Amino acid sequence: MNPPSGYSHGKTGLSANNSRESGMKRILVIGCGGAGKSTLAKQLGETLSLPVHHLDKLWWKPGWVEESVERFDAELAKILKQDRWIIDGNYNRTLPERLKYADTVIFLDYSPWICLMRALKRIFRWHGRVRPDMGAGCPERVDLEFLRYIWTYNRRMRPRTEESLSGFSGRIIRLKHPGSLTEPRNLFNAPL
Repeated sequence: MNPPSGYSHGKTGLSANNSRESGMKRILVIGCGGAGKSTLAKQLGETLSLPVHHLDKLWWKPGWVEESVERFDAELAKILKQDRWIIDGNYNRTLPERLKYADTVIFLDYSPWICLMRALKRIFRWHGRVRPDMGAGCPERVDLEFLRYIWTYNRRMRPRTEESLSGFSGRIIRLKHPGSLTEPRNLFNAPL
């Protein structure tokens, strides 16, 4: 039996329904903005009974004010020291440090078109309201710089991500399109 179309992962297969059985206790969910990282992280957290941490909640203070790098790094360090977690978000500057603690990376490696359409859908759905995965006081808005980031992610940011992942010794699950994952539990049933 072959894995679902658009699905690939690293060294070992997944065959469990909770984090203890799967060996997945520290999971990073990464990918372009709009790919669905927070949604997948939330679903996986429920499926695996793992706490979910959204990096956007750490970075953004009310009114879309950025947190200081020092405070962000200190909060992230506290999370990384915990035994079990799912962390969603890019924040490429901290990816090498997060990889030191992670046992699994799920990379939503989608095309810019998919991510841009999903981001626009999210903007229209949440416009003027704060998403559950976002910092308090940061209502969804149209941000042309963010849309440009999405459009250029594969050309500008993805190579940096790939470079960081090249030395990772854990499990990497790479999803190439949203249809390759109909339910998070399918991550545990797909063969090598």
